[in-house]
Amino acid sequence: MKYLITGLGNIGYEYDDTRHNIGFDVLNFICSALGGSWKADHHGDLAEVKWKGRTLILLKPNTYMNLSGKAVRYWLQKEKIPVENSLVICDDLNLDFGKLRLRGKGSDGGHNGLKNIQEILGGDVYPRLRVGIGNNFSKGKQVNFVLGKWSEDEKAELPHILEHCAEVIKTFVTLGAERAMNTTAPRKKD
Repeated sequence: MKYLITGLGNIGYEYDDTRHNIGFDVLNFICSALGGSWKADHHGDLAEVKWKGRTLILLKPNTYMNLSGKAVRYWLQKEKIPVENSLVICDDLNLDFGKLRLRGKGSDGGHNGLKNIQEILGGDVYPRLRVGIGNNFSKGKQVNFVLGKWSEDEKAELPHILEHCAEVIKTFVTLGAERAMNTTAPRKKD
């Protein structure tokens, strides 16, 4: 069985280690953990990894955030993957830092990447994993915050968050979205 796992972010070194690129960070983590390697391909960087008999096609679109739908649709069609076997990972400033939320459908919540995917796919019924980046910014400074680098405290927590996201993805592909939704609660730290 095949799955398309898409991490949203912006291409270019200036966006590395920014809150808006958490989708790329999650995919880099799971790709490394499952022994994959990236290659440049149509509409993005791709890696193929295996987990418990499933094939995960990892996609980091190179279309920029607000045109992510083009890459998602292309790879769903090319790989003949049903939309319910896809998962989009993105940042969410409406969630506290590190909080995860998995849903099988819903609004774009003001996220330009999700908005474009919804437009291109023709609906809001596709699984998405939102990763909370918090909203610690002053009025009018949202863009600077979202495109800003992680603070030192956030950087220290990031490995735990990425590992938690990887576990949610593994649960999603083996047990389905419903069961994976139950794994998004914060884990206790060692």
